[in-house]
Amino acid sequence: MKSIKVGITGGIGSGKSFVAKIFKTLGVPFYDADKQAKIMMVKSESIRRGLIETFGDEVYFGDGSLNRKWLSAQVFNAPDKLELLNSIVHPVVIQDAVDWAAAQTSCYSLKEAALLFESGSFKTLDYTILVVAPEEIRIDRVMARDNVSREEVLNRINKQLPDEEKCKLADFILINDGSEPLLPQIYRLHKQLTSTC
Repeated sequence: MKSIKVGITGGIGSGKSFVAKIFKTLGVPFYDADKQAKIMMVKSESIRRGLIETFGDEVYFGDGSLNRKWLSAQVFNAPDKLELLNSIVHPVVIQDAVDWAAAQTSCYSLKEAALLFESGSFKTLDYTILVVAPEEIRIDRVMARDNVSREEVLNRINKQLPDEEKCKLADFILINDGSEPLLPQIYRLHKQLTSTC
């Protein structure tokens, strides 16, 4: 039996990682695309080659670890360079997630990715879940979590696809606004997904 491939995403501060962890406690196999991308930027030969050819030798330290701070500075406020970076990293990570999902034997597996729709990786999945929260709540959460200014949070929010656009692409929407109980929504969806097996 083929495992159903489900993606989960949400804008910064929406609580998608928290929601993904709850699914994980329900025994759902889980792939963290953002975490995996960080690992593969060091371990994948094709990503390393692409980054060095595009950004130069400074992208890695002498010990082979990624010069993350330097690379972030290169792409910050430079959309063309960020696009180049994504074009090197995303295809490799998307393929890695596809291979991982194909090896799963449970009813369904979950892939968490911040840029699920932006990267196009949602096309490799059977269903997508979008976690949404009002912008003000998201701003407060990120300011408290990352100790950053309101302006910095808004800057990050504006770099992501708006929720209105994501809602059109998502199969399921979970509301994480602090007033609508979240756990019943997750359990309902889990039941719905497992009933298809």
